[in-house]
Amino acid sequence: MLREKSVSIDDRLAQLVSVLFHPLLMPVYGLLIIFTCPALYGYLPFQVKKIILFIVIINNVLIPLMMITYFRFRNLISTWTIGNRKERILPLVTTTMFYAFTVYLIYRFHIPLFIKSFIICAAALVLAVTIVNFWFRISLHATACGAITALVMVLSFRMQISLTWMLIVVILVSGLVMSSRLWLKAHTPSEIWAGFLLGSAGSLLYLGFV
Repeated sequence: MLREKSVSIDDRLAQLVSVLFHPLLMPVYGLLIIFTCPALYGYLPFQVKKIILFIVIINNVLIPLMMITYFRFRNLISTWTIGNRKERILPLVTTTMFYAFTVYLIYRFHIPLFIKSFIICAAALVLAVTIVNFWFRISLHATACGAITALVMVLSFRMQISLTWMLIVVILVSGLVMSSRLWLKAHTPSEIWAGFLLGSAGSLLYLGFV
């Protein structure tokens, strides 16, 4: 009885971690990390930061969530977690379209190129996952974790200061998120590592050379 209760608690904790660090939220977390770097972006007016966050939250969090809800009630997806590879295609394509719209809107602002590049990188990763998903069910959670890890590394290099503490936190959180996905049997180890490698390598290559 105690063992069953313990397993249930572990499952709930893993689900909570998966929700708190949902792939749709990662661009928001990424922007918050960028905005906390005063050496590069501290001069940006608070109003500008607020508008950028507002656009990303609406286009890349709320609207995709609304679309997923619509797809679920129309029985276009069988579960909220969208575990079936074929069922992921429609939500991924829809999300990619809204990411593209976000890129269009962000490019109308006179803001640092790196911020625009981060949004483009996020959109490109969603597109890449969408394409890969036609053959292989790659982990979106792990892809997002890899991207955020690479972001901190690139910021540290650009600012020429140590962000070791932040990198350690991001790596620990990434490990927790990926372990949670494995615990829930949402992905296989190969799907997890493929996602992390795609997110980290793609972000390092793009953001590192912008």
